[in-house]
Amino acid sequence: MSEITVRPLGYAAGASVTGLDLRTGLRPEQREALRAAWREHLVLVLPGQDLSAEQLIAYTRNFGEVERNDSVPYYRDPDHPEVLLVTNKPRDGKPSQTRNTGRNWHSDLSYTNRPAMGSVLMCKEKPPVGGDTMFANMYMAYETLSAPFRAFLDGLHAVHDITLIKGFERRDPAQIAELKKRNPPIAHPVVRTHPETGRKLLFISDRVRSFVGMTEEESRPILDFLNRHATTPEFVYRHRWEINDIVMWDNRCTLHIALPDFDQTKLRHMMRCSLLGEPSGYVIQDDAPMDEQAARSAIAAVS
Repeated sequence: MSEITVRPLGYAAGASVTGLDLRTGLRPEQREALRAAWREHLVLVLPGQDLSAEQLIAYTRNFGEVERNDSVPYYRDPDHPEVLLVTNKPRDGKPSQTRNTGRNWHSDLSYTNRPAMGSVLMCKEKPPVGGDTMFANMYMAYETLSAPFRAFLDGLHAVHDITLIKGFERRDPAQIAELKKRNPPIAHPVVRTHPETGRKLLFISDRVRSFVGMTEEESRPILDFLNRHATTPEFVYRHRWEINDIVMWDNRCTLHIALPDFDQTKLRHMMRCSLLGEPSGYVIQDDAPMDEQAARSAIAAVS
C-alpha cells in the first residue's frame, strides 16, 4: 500500500487511516498528511499495526517529544519508560494498578504542569466484546455554549486533581501517597486556544475539583453542567477496538473515557505513549488564601 486513505468515522471526531505500514517509518509527506488529518478529525484510527514497544515509541516521536511517564512511574513498561501499560494483566503476582484506568472523562496528564499534547494507544489484547473508548470534541463543547456563558468561562482557571481519577483510592496506599506528592493540584485555564488551529476549546473534565477563587460548592453545579454538556452524544465518537488498532488523539481538544463494558475476567492489554505538552498552569497551595489563588489566576490569564 502506498497511498494514505482517510475515511471519517464520526460526525464529531474520528477517522480511519489506511495505506501505511508503521513498522517501516514515515516519509515526510506521510507525516504531514497524518498531521493534517489529525487536526481535522482529532482522533485517528490506524488498524492492523502490529508494533513492538520500540516501534510504538518511534512512531509517536514523529509528532513531538515522548513523555517518560515520570508522574506515574509505577505503571511503565519495565524496559521502556515511554510506554504506559494500561492492562488488567496481573503484575508481580498482584492485580494491575491500571486495570481500571480511564474510567471517567479526562484529558491525559491534565494534573501535571505539562498536560499531554496527544496520546497514542495500541491494543494488544482485548475481550471478546466491549472495552470501548469514547472521545468528546471540546471545540464543539465550547462553541455551542451561549455567548454570555463563554464570556464568563473565559477568565476562569480550574483545579485539576489526580485524586479524582476514578478508583484512585483503591490503588496501593504507598503508591497513592507518592503520586499525590509528585502531582499536587494544579490550575489550568478553563478556555484554551489550540496552538495549531487557533480555535477555542473547553479544558475541563471529571478530574476538576473546583474553579480558582470559588468554593467547591459554588463550582460543582457549573462543572456538572459543563461535563454533561461536553459529553452529549452529538459531540462523541465511540471506538470499538480490534487487536493491533492504534488510536491517536489530540488531548488538547478532546476528552476520553475507557468503558468498563466487558467481562473483567477477560484480558484487555494496551500500550500507551503520550506526547509532552507545553508548560501550563500553576500549583495550588493548600495554605494560600482564596484571594491569592484568584490573583494568580488573573495574572496567568494575561501572561
